Amino acid sequence: MKRRHLIFVTPALLGAPALSWAQAAFPSKPIRYIVPVSAGGGSDMVGRTLTERWGNLLKQPFIVDNQAGGGGVIASQTTARAVPDGYTLMQGYVGTHGTSPATRKLPYDAIKDFTPIGMIGGTPNVLVVNAALPVKNIKEFLAYLKKNPGKVSYGSAGAGSLTHMTMELFKQQVNSFMVHIPYRGVAPAFNDLIGGQTQAMFPGLAAAIPHIRSGRVRPLAITGMQRHPLFKEVPTLDESGFKGFDAQQWYGVVGPAGMPAPIVKLLNETLATVLRAPDMREKLSVEAIEPTVMTPEQFGEYIRADIARWTKLAKERDIHLDN
Repeated sequence: MKRRHLIFVTPALLGAPALSWAQAAFPSKPIRYIVPVSAGGGSDMVGRTLTERWGNLLKQPFIVDNQAGGGGVIASQTTARAVPDGYTLMQGYVGTHGTSPATRKLPYDAIKDFTPIGMIGGTPNVLVVNAALPVKNIKEFLAYLKKNPGKVSYGSAGAGSLTHMTMELFKQQVNSFMVHIPYRGVAPAFNDLIGGQTQAMFPGLAAAIPHIRSGRVRPLAITGMQRHPLFKEVPTLDESGFKGFDAQQWYGVVGPAGMPAPIVKLLNETLATVLRAPDMREKLSVEAIEPTVMTPEQFGEYIRADIARWTKLAKERDIHLDN
């Protein structure tokens, strides 16, 4: 990267904490930032948007390293095996540190092999149905399920994905049956939903937005404790009678286990400064992501709770993808 392409801003100008003499040596070289997906997608955009500003703040560039494959397994292994000096970080997400550890055996421990740095943010999931389905809300959808036992199917981005697990959580709470049709990604799942081959889905809001706006699918309810600003007319599942129902496509930053506490503290505080920038919410709204600041301890607890939640559901619904 040519030097003239870097725009450095002092921490003081952005309100970042002053560096102590013990921390001043870090970072003294570029930081590798592993993103567990191919370049060009929404997750990659999140990483590049974040690290451009983060690098400016730390006065060292971040080198984005896209490592797709294995549902994040390759990227996670690479990160877990790296030297824990702060120069290798990874953009973990609900797949690598939530649903996958709950549903399959992995060559890494999502808790013990990583150091939590901080949350980036999350986007809710939304229950959508084919526009031709004669239902306008959750109550009508539940009545339709009751009247058509075994005739309703739902698509997902793949077995064990958040789209799969969220719908299974919904099925468990309503005590109803729908046939699961797994696809290789959310795009083909949407194609069949729009075409009427399936009737419902629980995708992340960002993936659903263009189809909702085109009128090809109808949103019935959204996860989370409050309505989303982009679709204020869509009620939450919580207010629809499913108290505490929550699931979201979240993103955060982790490093290898054993990172020095002063470096973790510096990375967390500067990450928080980037996320609190007035225009960061607008930048991330492209993926319907709400920036969320957490301490390393809070983020670590969030990961543990998410894994526990999906592990409990996987056991109760007998979802074991190693079989």
